[in-house]
Amino acid sequence: MDYVIIVAGGKGLRMGSDIPKQFLPVNGKPVLMRTLERFREYADDLNIILVLPEAQQAYWHQLCEQYQFDVKYQLANGGATRFHSVQNGLAKIPDDAQGVVGVHDGVRPFPAIEVIRNCYETARTAKAVIPVIPVVETVRHLSADRKDDTAADGKETEGNAMRSHTVPRDEYRLVQTPQTFDIQLLKAANRQPYNDGFTDDASVVESYGHAITLVEGNRENIKITTPYDLKIAEVLTDG
Repeated sequence: MDYVIIVAGGKGLRMGSDIPKQFLPVNGKPVLMRTLERFREYADDLNIILVLPEAQQAYWHQLCEQYQFDVKYQLANGGATRFHSVQNGLAKIPDDAQGVVGVHDGVRPFPAIEVIRNCYETARTAKAVIPVIPVVETVRHLSADRKDDTAADGKETEGNAMRSHTVPRDEYRLVQTPQTFDIQLLKAANRQPYNDGFTDDASVVESYGHAITLVEGNRENIKITTPYDLKIAEVLTDG
């Protein structure tokens, strides 16, 4: 039996909005509803677990009534960090459950169905899978000593260049979600003590000692965090 934990705890600060970004409308429907619908479209029998901060749950229920939203899901409380939110979501899954669990950002409403399917099917044997896309921009690495302190004449000046160098972009990938794992593996990995190096679920599983398999993502699978992203989302839902 498969699950997805959809984590939605944003506050919308970069949006410049009082409404959390996951609740903002895209072409007449809140982002988070579009995300849940995409996973229901992938599989009717997928168990959806939505993780929301307690302070946002009443507003979410109000939106569900307003939009007559009827996708079935279980609700879990958000935690202090993403790691703890995922722990709360995992607690909704029986301890003896077998199958694959995905973890997905609530503000990524556009994962391609074929990408979701590839993540889940690959995880049945690889156990830990994440979708990625190539880096298309030139990338520069900032050194530890990031700034020249003095100009050629020995005096400090404004606007001195950061110390940096170009790195081969074909050695890097941009990470997306859903990140998919064997249920028992992710449960075991999330029993580790939290540390600041846990930037996503793959880093948690990697810290536990399991290798991560990469599969191809889709470039439309953007994370909506800024007003510009909302404009892109409007275009993506037009068709």
